[in-house]
Formats: sequence, C-alpha cells, structure tokens
Amino acid sequence: MSSRPRVLVLAEPDPELPPPPLGLIPPDVDVVEVHGTPTAAQLGDAEVLYIWDHRFADLAGVLRSAERLRWVHAASVGVNRLICPELTERGVTLTNSRGVFDTPIAEWVLAAVLSHVKGIADTLALQRTGRWQYRTTGRLAGKRAAVVGTGSIGRTIADRLSRLDVRATLIGRRESGDLAAVAAEVDILIAAVPLTPATTGLIDAQVLAALGPDGFLVNVGRGPTVVEAALVEALRVGTIAGAALDVFEVEPLPADSPLWSMPHVLVSPHMSGDYVGFEVDMMGVFVDNLRRWLRGERLHNIVDPALGYVRN
Repeated sequence: MSSRPRVLVLAEPDPELPPPPLGLIPPDVDVVEVHGTPTAAQLGDAEVLYIWDHRFADLAGVLRSAERLRWVHAASVGVNRLICPELTERGVTLTNSRGVFDTPIAEWVLAAVLSHVKGIADTLALQRTGRWQYRTTGRLAGKRAAVVGTGSIGRTIADRLSRLDVRATLIGRRESGDLAAVAAEVDILIAAVPLTPATTGLIDAQVLAALGPDGFLVNVGRGPTVVEAALVEALRVGTIAGAALDVFEVEPLPADSPLWSMPHVLVSPHMSGDYVGFEVDMMGVFVDNLRRWLRGERLHNIVDPALGYVRN
C-alpha cells in the first residue's frame, strides 16, 4: 500500500466538456480517476475527493463509505448538489472553484445587457432579410442595475458595469428580503446567487412586476432562483422588456419551453463562465489548495455547509 495520500477524481466522461488535466496534479499524491460511483476499495484509502463531474449528486453516500476522507473539492462554484448533513457530521471540508469564472461571467453579462440595449438581435434579424432599416437604440450609460449576490461573481459583474457608467448596486441577503422594492428602482436586475432555500423562487411575479415594462432580467446563478412560469408570463404580456438566461429550472431547457422562441429573450446553455482553457485554470485552483493541504495550511474557498457557499 502506498504511503502517499490518495486523491480520487470523479470524472464521468462528458462529450461537451474537456477532461480533467490530471497531469497538472503534483506527483506528491496517488491520483485515481473514477468513472461512475467509486467502489468501497477505491474509497478505502482516499483522503481527498475532487469532483470534476458537475452532475454528481451523491456525496452523502460517498461520505458514509469513506472513513479516511477529509476534504472534498468541487470543480464548480455552485455546490447545492453536494450539501448534505454528512459533511458536518464527519467533519469533512468542502471547497469550490470560486474565482475561475468571475471575469468570464461578468463579460457574458455585459454582452447580454449591451445586446439588449443596442438592439443587436433586431439588427441581426434585419440583416438576414437584407433590410436596411434605420432606427435609434438605447444607451447603457446611466442605467441602474441591481446585482443580487455579493460573492466574487456578483462583485465582478457590478465592477464591470460601473466601468461603463452603469449605477450598479450589490444586493445581499438582507436587502433581498424586499427584492420587489429593489427591482422597482432599477432598469436591470441580475441574479448571481447560489441555490439555497433562501434563494429558491426569489424572483417571482411580484418582483418582475416591480421591475416593470422597460426592465431587463439576467440570470447567471441557478435556474430555480427565478419562478420560470412567472417569467414566461411576464415576458408574454410585456410585464418586463426581456431577459438573458444562462440557467433554467430544468436543464437542458426542454424543447417545448416557450423561452426558446420568445422575442427579446437570450437562451444560453449554462455556459456563461466557460471559455477556452477554463479546465486548466480550474485545475489550478485545486492544485494550489492541494499544496496547501499537503503542507497542513488552511484551504482557500471553504464552503459553509449551513449557508451553501463561501463566506466573503
């Protein structure tokens, strides 16, 4: 039996995503790549679990079978699928990949908001039909935006918007208690929150009505944060002007969802943070923490299981 720590990497193959660059992991540990549910033998000596497979949702079962497991790292920012009582009961540390996606998600939000304000979808539609139709569009400068979520992604979005002269306000847990009042004061409402009991259904019909007929909704957090049926109705009757959505209640978005064909709606397949080479940067976060763990130092990006995210 090897005396070196064992790291299990859960990496179910996904044709849409790059495989984990395991060669970047330092040679101080034994790395075992697992496809599917790890066996009792694989878990027996494992001290570290790296969950590369974003679809994995049975951490509780793994923890009950892994006596030596002390640290779980997620190759994602959202960890709602992994939160379970066994984390606290077993004293297992959970970390995530916070920081990797901050800038690319903020860039996606800027692109979506600018596209809406500048009427890019309408321009492309006219171009496809060969129509030269002069018209004026809006200005982003001077708009008011509320970014719901004060984590690193939300802070980066607000920073980038402010550089374009948008009056961006960060909305945390306390302020989100009366989100309708917040929505009534802004032109753009951006959801960048993790999925927790407190954020499920946070943006409902009342909030959308307060956002108003010129309002624009962006969701780059988790789908169930928005009551999708209420959003569809609000878009259908013109309660709000449009939406840019990267996440949905059900993913992939069902083919019969009306969101696919609604005007002034951008449907993105949960890819706002993904960019060429993101898997290398994501592995870098884990490797940095792994070196800390081997030296007995405090890890970065420790998730509070009671909150469901990393404390700021």
